[in-house]
Amino acid sequence: MRIKEIYLQKSPVLSFEIFPPKPDYPLDTVFQTIEGLKDLHPDFISVTYGAGGSSRARTIEIAARVKRDCQIESQAHLTCVGHSPAELDAIISEIGAEGIENILALRGDPPRDQPNYNPEPGYYRDSIELVKHIRSKGGFCIGAAAYPEGHVGTTRWEQDWLRLRDKVEEGVDFLLTQMFFDNRVFFNFQENMLRLGVKIPISPGIMPVLNINQIKRMINLSAASIPAKLLMMFDKYGDNNKDFEKAGIEYAINQIDDLLANGVAGIHLCTMNKVEQTRMIVEDSQLGARYK
Repeated sequence: MRIKEIYLQKSPVLSFEIFPPKPDYPLDTVFQTIEGLKDLHPDFISVTYGAGGSSRARTIEIAARVKRDCQIESQAHLTCVGHSPAELDAIISEIGAEGIENILALRGDPPRDQPNYNPEPGYYRDSIELVKHIRSKGGFCIGAAAYPEGHVGTTRWEQDWLRLRDKVEEGVDFLLTQMFFDNRVFFNFQENMLRLGVKIPISPGIMPVLNINQIKRMINLSAASIPAKLLMMFDKYGDNNKDFEKAGIEYAINQIDDLLANGVAGIHLCTMNKVEQTRMIVEDSQLGARYK
């Protein structure tokens, strides 16, 4: 089923993001994660794609097995960085051949060993071009990433939002946001999208704060703002991993409950392939009412 149809049929939509294991780890480890989460009945599972397409084959295999074996709708991430249009054609054909109907179109990060990466002539520079390419093939539901506080490479939020509107007009069916930690940021973003005429479903992306060092790295990469409440959590529990994780789970639950109370289209939960913590967040938030 195409994800845009799921949004039409139910609210809120619950989606999980998982990532393929590193090449030297067995692929079965990710299916152990999915097995531990599938009774939470996510409406779809989104499978990430490594920098420069480094995990492409695993992304497609996992997404195919999620749909075929687990009977859960799946979405494959696809980035254009490092791929020629011809290579993208082959990848898109492979995705379609596996019965996957949903693609999250992303520009993607450059390979880690190429910090000064510059696309070759004829290669796509941004996700708008990728959206056009996928749409020209037909048969796919296209999702895209949204940045409530603007992309880290953009100096003005408004500029980034206008580009997002242009991307939607090229054929994006729904949006999943980058992490944020202050719901007011999302509500402001959502209001501005409506002002700009963007009326497709937007699911806020929730990144649970479970490890202080990991989350600091991610905040540095994304430039997400840190509200006072989260800073206080860093100070209070930063030296105690167990208490920090517990507080982080509670923080995510509170974020989700507030978002649901304000009628969001869905919740996109970044699981980080963690079963126990994801289950706690879903079951102890208002999302748990889906199963009661």
